[in-house]
Amino acid sequence: MGYPQKQSVPKQRFLRKALPVRQGGWTFLGVLMVLIVAGIFVTVGFKLAPAYADHETLKSMMSEVVQDRALLSKRNREIEINIGRRMRINNTVLPKEFLKIVRDKGTVRLIIDYEVRIPIFANVDAVVYFDETYEGQELE
Repeated sequence: MGYPQKQSVPKQRFLRKALPVRQGGWTFLGVLMVLIVAGIFVTVGFKLAPAYADHETLKSMMSEVVQDRALLSKRNREIEINIGRRMRINNTVLPKEFLKIVRDKGTVRLIIDYEVRIPIFANVDAVVYFDETYEGQELE
């Protein structure tokens, strides 16, 4: 006596369960909408990047100026001229009156306060605002 033989099941029964009834996936409009939204974010990013790059350059310049105690001992106008030269060398363009210099008992504070308005689309603008303070000591 041997083992009982298995009964064979028709192949169609397995195929019906294995295949999905309806295919899923992205439609053309779905892909198009995602590409449009991604394009908007990339465009805004590319337009805002120069403002942040200029500000990073300005931050490094201010750190160097604050460490130069001999420069901080000079008059405010000479400090402004020195910063203006550094900005020209680095090709940094900022609005006028972005810097305020305050002196108090040997401490010099450089206050940076400005905003940059960047046109995005038609009548839509982005406003980027920067406000920072750097402190340094004069030579005695």
